[in-house]
Amino acid sequence: MSVKIQISTQKHSNYAESICELIESAAHKRGTGIAKRNPEYIREKILKGNAVIALDGGKLAGFCYIEVWEDKKYLANSGLIVHPDYRGNGLAKKIKAKAFELSRKKYPGSKLFGITTSLPVMKINSELGYKPVTFSELTQHDAFWNGCKSCPNYDILTRNKRSNCLCTGMLFDPKKPDKKPAKEKDERIRKFHRWVRLKTLVFLRNFKTLVLL
Repeated sequence: MSVKIQISTQKHSNYAESICELIESAAHKRGTGIAKRNPEYIREKILKGNAVIALDGGKLAGFCYIEVWEDKKYLANSGLIVHPDYRGNGLAKKIKAKAFELSRKKYPGSKLFGITTSLPVMKINSELGYKPVTFSELTQHDAFWNGCKSCPNYDILTRNKRSNCLCTGMLFDPKKPDKKPAKEKDERIRKFHRWVRLKTLVFLRNFKTLVLL
C-alpha cells in the first residue's frame, strides 16, 4: 500500500468537500455517528495544520482532525475516516496514531477525549492509553455537543440530558499515564468491548420501550 500519512498543509485544502462526503457516507452506512461536517470547517482545520491526511498519490485514503475545547483544556481527534478502498489494512490505526502524536506535540498539557460507537476505534483508543469515562468527565462546551445534532441517535442523548448515549466516552489524561503491562491491558480491552456490546443492547431495548409508551 503506497499511502502516505502526513500533517495537513494548505495544498490539501481542496480535499475538504471529499472528506465531508466520505464522513457523511460512512455515518449513513453505520446508521449512527456524526453524519455531517461543513467543508469550510474542515478546510479551517487543514489550513491550521490541525489535521492528518492519508493520500495514495492524489487519491484521498483517510483523514482525522483536531478539535480544541475550553481554552486547550480538552482536545478531540475527530472525523477519523478511511475510504472503503483502503479499509482492512490497519490504516485507521496509523492515522489515529499520527493524529494522537500531533495532538500531544502541539498541546502537551491537554486531555484528549472522544465519543464513539465503533469498537475498532475504541480498541485503537485503548491501545493509545485512553480509558472509558462518563460524559461528565468530557468537555461540557455546548458547541461540541451541538455537533451531535446530525447523528440519528441525538434524541437518546437529549433524553438523557447529555449524561450518556449509545456512544462511549473515552479520555486520555497526560497526567495519568497507563503503566499497566500489555497482557493486562489486552484483557481490560476485551472486558471493555463486552461491556460496550451489552450497554448498546440495553440502550436500544430501553429506547424502543420509551418510543412505544
